[in-house]
Amino acid sequence: QVQLVESGGGSVQAGGSLRLSCAASGYTASTYSMGWFRQAPGTEREGVAAIRSDGISSYADSVKGRFTVSQDNAKNTLYLQMNSLKPEDTAMYYCAAVPRTALSTWGLLRREYYNYWGQGTQVTVSS
Repeated sequence: QVQLVESGGGSVQAGGSLRLSCAASGYTASTYSMGWFRQAPGTEREGVAAIRSDGISSYADSVKGRFTVSQDNAKNTLYLQMNSLKPEDTAMYYCAAVPRTALSTWGLLRREYYNYWGQGTQVTVSS
């Protein structure tokens, strides 16, 4: 059973940074793609950044140049470095995993492709 546990959320002022972590267990990193999604109240869950086991990554246009997704397979941990945060980045952030390695950069950000989800970590950015 794949389990995902997010951490690192919090409150920060606009322009600040946060690094989210997702500790994964019960899977083989080389056979999975991993992603970060977010959901603000009253909105749909959207893909933010994701990465395949071969290192190919994908980003939503709204975060390109500000967020960086990475993974440490030795630690089974996914990261999301978030810089230059804006109030519109405020949301619950979720880690997700799918046992597929050939998703396109478009597919990597589609929530319907993902099988496993963490409980989420809240990020709040004040102006």
